[in-house]
Formats: sequence, C-alpha cells, structure tokens
Amino acid sequence: MEFDAVHGDIAAQEADALVNAAGTSLRMGSGVAGALRRAAGEKLNEEAMAKGPVDLGEVAVTDAYDLDAEYVIHAAAMPHYGDGNATEASIRTATRNALTAAEERGCESIVIPVLGTGVAGFEFEQGARFVCEEISVFEPESLSDVRVIAYGEDSYRMLERVADELHSR
Repeated sequence: MEFDAVHGDIAAQEADALVNAAGTSLRMGSGVAGALRRAAGEKLNEEAMAKGPVDLGEVAVTDAYDLDAEYVIHAAAMPHYGDGNATEASIRTATRNALTAAEERGCESIVIPVLGTGVAGFEFEQGARFVCEEISVFEPESLSDVRVIAYGEDSYRMLERVADELHSR
C-alpha cells in the first residue's frame, strides 16, 4: 500500500483516524499521547483508560473528541507498567492492528506515528522501518490516504529516507 511521510504535530492532522502511540495501560502520558490528549480534551484519556489495559500489540478505539478526526486508535506497542520496552514484534503487530481497526470502521484516511520509539525505547530509524514495512504490505479495502508522521525535523528526515527506500523497491 502506498503511504506518505509527513512532518508535524499529529494532533493538528485531519483524518478519519489518528493513531496514538500507546502503552498497554492506555493511560495517555507524554509524547504522541500527550499531544493528542491536550488537543482532544481529558475525555479522550478517560475513555482510553476505561478500555484498558490491553495486551501488547493490541489496539483500542475511542472517539476523537476535539480532534479533527472520527477515531483515535490507541496502538499498544509498549508495555506501560515499567516492565520493558517496545520490540520489533510489538511495533509490527500494533501497526497491523491499527490499520485493521481503521479498515473495520470504513476509514479512508489514517495518520500513524512511528510506534515504539521515544519513551518506548526503540531506536527511531528501525521503528520507522518496521511501521513503514507493515503499511507497505497491508492490503486495504477502504484506506487510501495513509500518512506516517514524525514531529522533529531530524526524525522526519529519517522517516522520509526510510519511506523513499521502500517506495523504490
């Protein structure tokens, strides 16, 4: 599946679904989760936590509240109780499950951060490769606008390089 690498704040994106880089508790703390919580309002965090905890790699779907989206898909690529970091398997599984959840809801557009990096402990470039590879092999029925987003300039350049390598295969 084709996708675009984009630079910016996920909470400012417009799409049918935005993906939260969640931990298994679904408590929305810092990073992507914090940005989404601040923009959407505290009800987003309350609904997410009510649906947790989930297993590593699993997702929960909530309303998007004040975000410019219909849904937030909380993809648990990392443990959330101080018991470890993200893994290749958790990043890949959480990415696939987020795409599947969007498809099940008939979404046409989705914005996904590089899951499992930052506070989750996984190196950004490798995490970007796992997320982008999973997207590239996903066979959508409804999704046609898929964006992988990075907030920082250096991270975006890295993401763009990984995406370009996959697109040129």
